[in-house]
Amino acid sequence: MSDAQQITLIVDGEETKVTEGTTGAELFFERRDVVVASVDGELKDLDQVLPEGAQVDGITIDSPDGLNVLRHSTAHVMAQAVQQLRPDAKLGIGPYITDGFYFDFDVAEPFTPEDLRQLEKMMQKIINQNQKFVRRVVTEGEAREAMKGEPYKLELLGKKNDAADAGEGVNVEVGAGDITIYDNVDRKSGESVWCDLCRGPHLPNTKLISNAFALTRSSAAYWLGNQNNQQLQRIYGTAWPTKDALKAYQERIAEAERRDHRKLGAELDLFSFPDELGSGLPVFHPKGGIIRKAMEDYSRQRHVDAGYEFVYTPHITKGHLYEVSGHLDWYKEGMFPAMHIDAELNDDGTVRKPGQDYYLKPMNCPMHNLIFRSRGRSYRELPLRLFEFGSVYRYEKSGVVHGLTRVRGMTQDDAHIYCTREQMKDELTTTLNFVLGLLKDYGLDDFYLELSTKNEDKFVGEDAAWEEATRTLAEVAEASGLELVPDPGGAAFYGPKISVQAKDALGRTWQMSTIQLDFNLPERFELEFQAADGTRQRPVMIHRALFGSVERFMGVLTEHYAGAFPAWLSPVQVVGIPVAEAFNDYMFDVVGQLKAAGIRAEVDISSDRFPKKIRTASKDKIPFVLIAGGEDAEAGAVSFRFRDGSQDNGVPVAEAVRRIVDAVKNRES
Repeated sequence: MSDAQQITLIVDGEETKVTEGTTGAELFFERRDVVVASVDGELKDLDQVLPEGAQVDGITIDSPDGLNVLRHSTAHVMAQAVQQLRPDAKLGIGPYITDGFYFDFDVAEPFTPEDLRQLEKMMQKIINQNQKFVRRVVTEGEAREAMKGEPYKLELLGKKNDAADAGEGVNVEVGAGDITIYDNVDRKSGESVWCDLCRGPHLPNTKLISNAFALTRSSAAYWLGNQNNQQLQRIYGTAWPTKDALKAYQERIAEAERRDHRKLGAELDLFSFPDELGSGLPVFHPKGGIIRKAMEDYSRQRHVDAGYEFVYTPHITKGHLYEVSGHLDWYKEGMFPAMHIDAELNDDGTVRKPGQDYYLKPMNCPMHNLIFRSRGRSYRELPLRLFEFGSVYRYEKSGVVHGLTRVRGMTQDDAHIYCTREQMKDELTTTLNFVLGLLKDYGLDDFYLELSTKNEDKFVGEDAAWEEATRTLAEVAEASGLELVPDPGGAAFYGPKISVQAKDALGRTWQMSTIQLDFNLPERFELEFQAADGTRQRPVMIHRALFGSVERFMGVLTEHYAGAFPAWLSPVQVVGIPVAEAFNDYMFDVVGQLKAAGIRAEVDISSDRFPKKIRTASKDKIPFVLIAGGEDAEAGAVSFRFRDGSQDNGVPVAEAVRRIVDAVKNRES
């Protein structure tokens, strides 16, 4: 074979000669786990011809990209099954999502759990037929002809040139480049048995889906995520490379459901969400209040030790403040509507004195700027660290409100640090270390960092200031030794930020603390300090929220600990259980010693039998249970029962008290 008939590729980092016209399927023929190819950074179906000089990498089914392709292909199979079950169903959008996929349908009746079970069986038949996914490049006219019975697909074709902004999932169907349709082709007849408008790529065939998939639930969903559009029915599912991987995922989901903070909050009497108050507005019950207070008290003390000064600001403000800060330009849709007050009218209804718009505050930073600006400042005061547990209010859409983790009224542990440019890098480093150390004290210790950079369509200030701020944050983040993940365009309008991403006991990632570097708000508020040389200079402003919000952090901790909070946070740290009523007084004396030492302890003198009292303490996730009977009372001792069911008998009361006090003081489980 001559050189003219060969081309050079860079395959998985190595230069390789192949015959001109070679496809990804031929190149990776011996690698059965490769399901799609990355060609010069773009995912391509394996049946596509590879161009000269291309950088080609095999994407395996268990890789992140491979999983996305698997799940999107499974969504197509599900949609094919839906249209077999309900021939009148009209297709919406069916993208992959984290750990799964969904597809939207316009149907006459909502899907039932029985429908989902039937669809799974129908999907398995399609999968076993080993249908091929075949890509077809078409003109817009050809696409409209193929999709003439699908009104939502026809609408998508009209959004091809603005797919990125047209709504959720649109760019999975159409976008830059060719218009493509994917046919599910019967392997025996070679005929297309189903097709969909889609950009792809897809698996080579349905057989690769195997039996490692499941449909999880159905719900209502608005077309393109816009509540002004038609309401459709959405089916969610998941797919994995193997049945074992699917089973492991299902076990994680089951454990996550057991740990759901909304469920545990009700079971442990911690908090609730009364309908009378409105969506996203929780109340904390006495036991939840104890946990929250313990969290806040410890945080306050740590902030005092770190040189922060406490401030307090009101819940509402004149709208002009947020005009100055820029929030009314860039964040208004996330704010509650204005309250127009103080207007005075004449008897004939004409305005004698115009009123003003007041807003519930969504952020504390503008008010902290007013505190800084309230008098002259000297460089000797810097860095000035202002801290507040400040209540803020954000108009989250009802569809995204979720327990404590997405609320409309929240308390931020909000700090704003004002420093010189020379101080800012050290201050950022100190702040990041402080944040990480405090999160570890609450039991989170698996972190990575995310660097959110400028959104080119939503920012204020000069490019040079943004570049300096971003570079400084990147240097501080890299110096921490933690993994740094880019988040292009994710910054707030006034400055870039580092966010601490923490993994919980189930390996789920939660965004925790944020640290933002801001040169812009000091400019907008005309903040100044007198420098050592007598000149007036602008401070640099660092925004820092450690919990994010107290409510959200408590929701995360509830799930992280599955409600079994460490002793220092537990509402009830010790329950004393006398074996019989005769030992009640003895146990009250023991519990009295614990209370005198600052321990939250109580005696169970209910009418329940002894075994049930033990079960109740376990159900309530009490860290320590002290048991006393005749031998214990005679010896001045107790039996020490731990949350895991283990027990240490004959422990002298003084030692039991010391153990518990030490465990709480040292924030042990």
